[in-house]
Amino acid sequence: MFPNLNLYELHKELYKSKAIAPFINKPVFMSSNRPPTADILVPLGIDQAYSYQIPEGMTLDKGMIVEVPVGNKKYNGVVWSFSDPEIDYEKLRKIAHIVSDKPLPSQQLDFVKWVADYTLTPIGNMARSLIRSAEALQEEPPLKAYRITEERPDRLTPARTRVIESAENGLAYTKQHLAEISGSSPAVIKGLIDLGVFEETTLARPKIVDMPDPDFAIAKLNEDQAKVLNGLKQQEGFKPSLLEGVTGSGKTEVYFEYLADFLRQGKQGLILLPEIALTKQFLERFRQRFGVEPACWHSDMSAKQRERVWRAVHRKEVQCVVGARSALYLPFSNLGLIIVDEEHDPAYKQEERTSYHGRDMAIVLASLHKAQCLLASATPSVETWVNAQQGKFHYHTLKRRYGSGELPNIDVVDLKIFPPEKGQWISPTVTHAIHQTIDQGYQALIFLNRRGYAPLTLCRSCGHRFQCSNCSAWLVDHRFRKVLMCHHCGHEEPRPQICPSCSSEDSLVAVGPGVERIAEDIKTQFPDARICILSSDMLGGWGALQQQLNAIAEHQYDIVIGTQLIAKGHNFPKLMLSAIVDADIGLAQGDLRGAERSWQLLQQVIGRAGRFAPGAKAIIQTHMPDHPVLSALKNANSDDFYHAEWQGREIALMPPFGRLIALIISGKDMRDVMHYSKQLALCAPHHEEITVLGPADPVFTQLRGRFRQRLLLKGPKTMLSQKYIKHWLNHAPKLTGSLKITIDVDPQSFF
Repeated sequence: MFPNLNLYELHKELYKSKAIAPFINKPVFMSSNRPPTADILVPLGIDQAYSYQIPEGMTLDKGMIVEVPVGNKKYNGVVWSFSDPEIDYEKLRKIAHIVSDKPLPSQQLDFVKWVADYTLTPIGNMARSLIRSAEALQEEPPLKAYRITEERPDRLTPARTRVIESAENGLAYTKQHLAEISGSSPAVIKGLIDLGVFEETTLARPKIVDMPDPDFAIAKLNEDQAKVLNGLKQQEGFKPSLLEGVTGSGKTEVYFEYLADFLRQGKQGLILLPEIALTKQFLERFRQRFGVEPACWHSDMSAKQRERVWRAVHRKEVQCVVGARSALYLPFSNLGLIIVDEEHDPAYKQEERTSYHGRDMAIVLASLHKAQCLLASATPSVETWVNAQQGKFHYHTLKRRYGSGELPNIDVVDLKIFPPEKGQWISPTVTHAIHQTIDQGYQALIFLNRRGYAPLTLCRSCGHRFQCSNCSAWLVDHRFRKVLMCHHCGHEEPRPQICPSCSSEDSLVAVGPGVERIAEDIKTQFPDARICILSSDMLGGWGALQQQLNAIAEHQYDIVIGTQLIAKGHNFPKLMLSAIVDADIGLAQGDLRGAERSWQLLQQVIGRAGRFAPGAKAIIQTHMPDHPVLSALKNANSDDFYHAEWQGREIALMPPFGRLIALIISGKDMRDVMHYSKQLALCAPHHEEITVLGPADPVFTQLRGRFRQRLLLKGPKTMLSQKYIKHWLNHAPKLTGSLKITIDVDPQSFF
């Protein structure tokens, strides 16, 4: 076996000078007379590549995909390097065969190595993001198709007649297409094929997408947009850019025109979106600008669709991809621009498996390609905003809405003074505003960031609370589905009629509101209104969600009741009122980013209203009207909020002025977890500039059946913290039983 090179030394300049040095691993041939060996990276949870003999006559290049034996199994692996290891050459096993002789781009290999180093992930785990299925690496076979012959059946049914008439033009059709255009079943078509009425032929598979036309429909930008675009075009060298623009200011139009410049140069473009729910509306806007839709990449696609996109990107048959954060691992070889839309969104942070932030990794990938990286948001993250203010990022702003749209007027309702009526959750002020809005022919949005009917169900007789059996979290009442559900592990159980603790009947009560409970109240107060609930856990999946979003945009509903899903970049022309039921959710948390996330979420919700007409209104219900976040929102002064966050974090040496790395120790036995966590903390190496906090309970001490403890590493931004952790864990007590350590570099939450 041949161990991986130590990238901590190779990348030390990253932490000292902020420079990003790609991993360069050219073939190395030692001075011995033995044949060189190939070091193959296989998708296993190990932090090294394996060395293999290169069979006689086989020519390899770095980045090729080969099949190799590991134990009694075979795996596809990546040719990572060439060497002459200090072991008996004859004991090495041979590479079985070449799976793909088209090497992966060197930038992709460098990127994967960089991510593994930064996140302290075994490089073998990262190999999974490099290697698609064998089918994705091979030429896609042509489509089977059928062309009509001179033969005719003895018996003609109406269905057979329709099929024959549909194909009389002599063109070749697939079975599926022929069934669609003739309105017949596949069985009818198969019968005609068996009778010789159709003969088999082949068709070339259509392209994934056509190339976008950068001059198809050039946008007419206003003065502010044109100024920003001109500033973007004048930038030289690698330096990320922030485009901060109020909601509805036309950021998308600006970066479409910026992208068009790179497409004219033959460069590839990547646009990252935080949610699948944004994709369809965005694709239509892309098609209107460039004449065709871009290639897509997200988790709702089938494996076959993803294989086709991966292959097309690898072969430079796709010029632009719109996708989720995992699109960063596609095999681009000619990237010119990466755009991270809604760069502040928490969805860019991957918590499972390799923990990374899509926004930060987009900047790294752009640097390796010597491409540009544009971050766009109406409410940038504090880290991004500070980097822009300090000159580390280019900074561009759009402070006015495009066209006739105006930012809503904001009212704050103090629930201590103007509470809702007993048993209700909406204040009279909001109710009156909703009446006015829908009477004028517009839409109203009611926002509450709580899914389900109620966040807690308890027994008023004995006080029993329904808790998840796998997590230290309360079960959420989903009244419409008649289940109690955990929003962390997905556990569900039927909503009982009697208390399981004291057997009391009719004693279970819902505590607090969710969107379903708000909808129940609204239907009572507005019986004639068309009402819909927009929440990620509603039945029907992504397709149903897209239909609902389209229906809202087409004014098929008067009142929309939604969770944070409603805040993510949607355009609803008739929406003129945004009402926030409970602005206090998130403000009272001890989370480092609690205030920031509340600010971003509330600002985005408010920004849904009045995007196409003046006179919009936003109403915020709260028990804390003087909270700095709400004051900044009411006064429309984002700079006050950001400067306050800047000052507080700088004093506490919190990101972006310091660095955090979390170690989560988990296991099936709480005593084992607590004992090991204490041992691990005691053996932490002493360092004057690094503080180890904990062990402490996370917000959820049990999650998905595993008990948890957290250690938090805090240090200066320039510290080589990954190297410290690697040294620490190399000297830590051995993990036993079900114990596991998860490392989260730059944690975004503390659950």
